Amino acid sequence: MDEQRRHDVLAAVGPRLRKLRRSKSLTLADVAAQTGVNESTLSRLESGVRKPTLELLLPLAELYDVPLDQLVGAPRTGDPRIHLRPVSRDGMTYVPLSHPGGVQAHKLLISPRPEREPELRTHEGFEWLYVLAGRLRLMLGDQTLVLKPGEAAEFDTHVPHWLGPDDDQVVELLVLFGQQGERAHLRARST
Repeated sequence: MDEQRRHDVLAAVGPRLRKLRRSKSLTLADVAAQTGVNESTLSRLESGVRKPTLELLLPLAELYDVPLDQLVGAPRTGDPRIHLRPVSRDGMTYVPLSHPGGVQAHKLLISPRPEREPELRTHEGFEWLYVLAGRLRLMLGDQTLVLKPGEAAEFDTHVPHWLGPDDDQVVELLVLFGQQGERAHLRARST
């Protein structure tokens, strides 16, 4: 690591520590009491006046419940696994399977919502989906389709659409979505 990169990594530790402390609604006194690191040292660490050392960072990583690599913003090294951060909203859980940009891949879990009327929506893009488990009800314009595991569909998202379970079971999908209308689909060869 070159000198400038090392300086940048160390300079970013203080603001990261402050953000973590505040996200947990802790004062410097709270952190000092729980880690044994005095308030003055913590303050100088967060402001960048004091350089972080392993001796200071280990108890803070434990208190904030984050890996030491994340605390110092270390680059990933050699781990090919994707670290997924699911997002849940409106009865749906999105598990990202790709990095932002271009065509997006998600595993989508949709819980039954019997109390809600389907609300068709439109947005930019093009969508391809594959049913992994459960029965999917796809409302697309004036059509209603039921897809079973192993079935796929693709559509322009400018067409009003709604996705949900066809029964009282969670439905699991693999979804490929392109913001600018990229088409990502399988096409059978004609014989």
